[in-house]
Amino acid sequence: MGERDSGVIGAIGANAKYITDDLAAEDGVDRRGFLTCMAWAGSAVLWSMAGGVPVSAALGKAGTRLAAGAGKSGLFFAQISDSHMGFNKAANSDVAATFQEAITRLNALPQQPEFLLHTGDISHLSQAAEFDAVDQMIKGARTKTGRVFYVPGEHDVLDDAGAQYLQRYGKGATGHGWYSFDHSGVHFIGLVNVLDLKPGGLGNLGAEQLAWLARDVKGLPSSTPIVVFAHVPLWAVYPQWGWGTDDGTQALSVLKRFGSVTVLNGHIHQAIQKVEGNMTFHTALSTAFPQPAPGTAGAPGPVDVGAERLRSFLGITSIRYAGTLGPLAVVDSSLAGTPVAVAGAGSENPRAKARQSKPLADNEVGIDNFSFIPPNRTVAAGTTVTWINRDDVPHRIGSADQKFPLGPVIDTDQHYSYTFAAPGTYKYFCTVHPTMTGVITVTGG
Repeated sequence: MGERDSGVIGAIGANAKYITDDLAAEDGVDRRGFLTCMAWAGSAVLWSMAGGVPVSAALGKAGTRLAAGAGKSGLFFAQISDSHMGFNKAANSDVAATFQEAITRLNALPQQPEFLLHTGDISHLSQAAEFDAVDQMIKGARTKTGRVFYVPGEHDVLDDAGAQYLQRYGKGATGHGWYSFDHSGVHFIGLVNVLDLKPGGLGNLGAEQLAWLARDVKGLPSSTPIVVFAHVPLWAVYPQWGWGTDDGTQALSVLKRFGSVTVLNGHIHQAIQKVEGNMTFHTALSTAFPQPAPGTAGAPGPVDVGAERLRSFLGITSIRYAGTLGPLAVVDSSLAGTPVAVAGAGSENPRAKARQSKPLADNEVGIDNFSFIPPNRTVAAGTTVTWINRDDVPHRIGSADQKFPLGPVIDTDQHYSYTFAAPGTYKYFCTVHPTMTGVITVTGG
């Protein structure tokens, strides 16, 4: 990928703005326009392929028009992402209902999709009951083939390195779950970038998967349309929040020779699309809860917009890729039938604010807003250090250099304790969100 991006992202209404110019920033994005033109978390994305040119729209009027013409325009399929089944915090206390609404809207389309892609975070805590609930509801989705293709999110591989995910959804896949298939002349590639995450790093594919990818596409003609789907974006959306993949550019370089490459991701719970040369990048909407636009809050995470406004943030987005510079995305309407709400950090969660206001003891480390508070803690040998999760999402404490055992997954208000017997410097990180790092310094007792 080059250093400068060209693209357009549109927003509905009289104040609609587009990213039409590159700025002198490192990634070449018109940052002001980029943040203004976000489409927020919502329902499934519908895709049609015609001659290798992808056309997308979210559920709603635009999606209905796309589906109605799908029989004439070629391959038509749907993308759904970030169901986070099991999440029950203030941002959305009933994620099952919004997920079911997405399925119901899919079934109401005049043209059935060929199949569904789920781009990860099926569950919230990798619990069997959460996977079961999604499996049961998604059985009601009517598609021509009856197929659903999955890739894991970090919430699907929390405590077993993805073993349960592979057993359920990865049979026949290679390595830790990557695979490819062909449909209607299009080559689909499912990648896994949520395992073996490094302290301070982003998503990770790894050498084994990259080598497999090169072999997978080696014999394909350059005219073959390619669709790649993974959970974490393969391009650097906002690395400060972990919204990117460390070795994503290596994967994309393998695909440069193809005339049409579409890269689909989830993870960030909002629709962002850009085009660069022969590649179109699209991060999908969520069916669970909104997250703040990049840089508009202190950290990512669920945003509580209030139950009465939630469906205004469940965005219905119409996106058309024409292969030329020009408007790439237009926000149509929301599930509430009103213009899609576009905002920054949103309202604060009173419960989270109350948790964060509680004082910490000298041997405690708070987990607040995707940060360790304090990031550096000094204790005497023999001290038991306790990490307390004050966020609305789970975290897991891991040693950066394997000096102490991996902790359990800790959800909201849960804690993990470890006794540091020997003096030394102990670097650690969150294995779920690896941009979170900290240090425990242990002095002689």
